[in-house]
Amino acid sequence: MSNAPDVGIVIVSYNVRELLRRCLRSVYASAGDVSYRVCVVDNNSRDGSADVVRAEFPRATLLAAGANRGYAVANNAGLRLLRERYGAWPRYVVLLNPDTELAPLALRQMVDFLDAHPEAGAGGPKLVQPDGRLDLACRRSFPTPEVSLYRMTGLSRLLPRSRRFGRYNLTYLDPDGVAEVDSVVGAFMMVRGEVVDQVGLLDERFFMYGEDLDWAYRIKARGWRVLYNGRVTVLHHKGASSAQRSRQSIVEFYRAMLIFFGKHYAASTSRPVRWLVVLGIYASAALALLRNLIAGRGTTPRRVVAREAHP
Repeated sequence: MSNAPDVGIVIVSYNVRELLRRCLRSVYASAGDVSYRVCVVDNNSRDGSADVVRAEFPRATLLAAGANRGYAVANNAGLRLLRERYGAWPRYVVLLNPDTELAPLALRQMVDFLDAHPEAGAGGPKLVQPDGRLDLACRRSFPTPEVSLYRMTGLSRLLPRSRRFGRYNLTYLDPDGVAEVDSVVGAFMMVRGEVVDQVGLLDERFFMYGEDLDWAYRIKARGWRVLYNGRVTVLHHKGASSAQRSRQSIVEFYRAMLIFFGKHYAASTSRPVRWLVVLGIYASAALALLRNLIAGRGTTPRRVVAREAHP
């Protein structure tokens, strides 16, 4: 018999010591009869994050990486460690961002939710920002060429209630309801252990964006559903560092778009449309970099500390 816990939580941290501390405090304040283990993968932080985990959270397993090789690589390392430690997957694994804070019953409620929906391979809660706004990335559609076009042309923002044009972030859905979606966000993504066995780990070609979308795509391709549970709320300190994004985060955002499109849609897309999509991604990246350069004049560019958006 395996002694694996109900939930194995992997938190990848990079230079967000105070946010990580708050996140771990909220996790260890979890209530309800659910067993869990936490693995913190520190991506070579320079702010003493690893020391905080060692000193203040001895129950957590710390995996200190010697270099920052990306979010997918680090999450996979944590997931493998959980699997090796217990000889089996936990019933559920959770990818959790260090800039989140859980309500005391959030873990228990998400376990109960997926237990009640055995057809669901993965699920996620409603994420809200400190000002109360919904984090739109917490439930969304796959970025097909059509959906991406509505996003890039601004139609998704102009007509957010439209079931056609609002598909990018599913802005027509009730944020407090339950719905089947294409993907939930890796800031809090709960996946069945048996599903990980079937679909494998995260694709390590994605550095810091897109790996959760790709995982959800592969989960659904195996016949599982992905569910959004708006009845459970998790706080997400999204964009807490600064209004200016780093150049690396912009480059990786659009690189993830290219990887996802090439992996899942390119083969089934006509050559003219394929070239238009690739050209549109490069043009959007160039425009984003130009805007960032203009906005950043006279300021100090920030480091990449957390994922803030998704392709």
